[in-house]
Amino acid sequence: MKGIRTAAGLSQQEFADVLGVTFAAVNRWENGHATPNRLAQSRIYDYCQEKGISLMDLILERIKSAVSRLSPPGNRIILYHGSKSGIVGNIAPISRDRCDFGRGFYMGTQPDQPLTLICDFEKSRFYVVSLNLENLKVLRVPADIEWAMLVAYHRGKMEKIQGSGLYNKYRQMLENVDVVIGSIANDRMFYVLDNFFLGNITDTALVNSLSALQLGEQYVCITQKACNEVRIEAEIPVSALERRCLQDVSAQSRARGIALANDICKNHRREGRFFDEILDDLA
Repeated sequence: MKGIRTAAGLSQQEFADVLGVTFAAVNRWENGHATPNRLAQSRIYDYCQEKGISLMDLILERIKSAVSRLSPPGNRIILYHGSKSGIVGNIAPISRDRCDFGRGFYMGTQPDQPLTLICDFEKSRFYVVSLNLENLKVLRVPADIEWAMLVAYHRGKMEKIQGSGLYNKYRQMLENVDVVIGSIANDRMFYVLDNFFLGNITDTALVNSLSALQLGEQYVCITQKACNEVRIEAEIPVSALERRCLQDVSAQSRARGIALANDICKNHRREGRFFDEILDDLA
């Protein structure tokens, strides 16, 4: 709240007048003693839109400030995790099966990715976590066709060649691995991947899209041994105001990504192989 008011160049009383609330209400919000109700949050959002105040920048600044106050040991990596309803009990590899690398506990290197994944859920929680990779077997998957094929396997796109050498290659790739590190298939990449699986674009267009979209990385703990090395450093609730901002940011990012991907796919439409051709050639 203070960040919004400061960006607008208003005093607490002026901010209260704009929103139709009392000075005391604004003061309580900024001191963390109260939270704006839904109506006030809606007015604040509209005001930010009108004045061109970037709520996303303020959200990321709040997270950066929280991270700066942490002091995990040097052998721990700071990562981010979003949960639709909050983490209950011990951390475990219990995501749904049809994720990029199968069932696991997913974390990102950038906060905006998990934030946009949970923005549609009212009880969502955002976590700053840390991970110690010592004594864990790690597989890093480069952002190339191997990444796409591994994702294809875990999303059930290879069922028609089940039992083949190619199918077994990806089925066995994560055996005895504790942590997988690879690109995030976010909303923008979902569009490209789905078109690859449907046979609308080639592997060359896919790989070029991977490079251009700059997806960021995810760390996925796929064993309980790895999950035991994850530590929650901070829990940050996501307000209705922030969720609304994140929903808009996600939609805009997806639209930009789709436009970029379409251009890339158009430029490479006659290069490379289609998904079915890869399956037929290598099965």
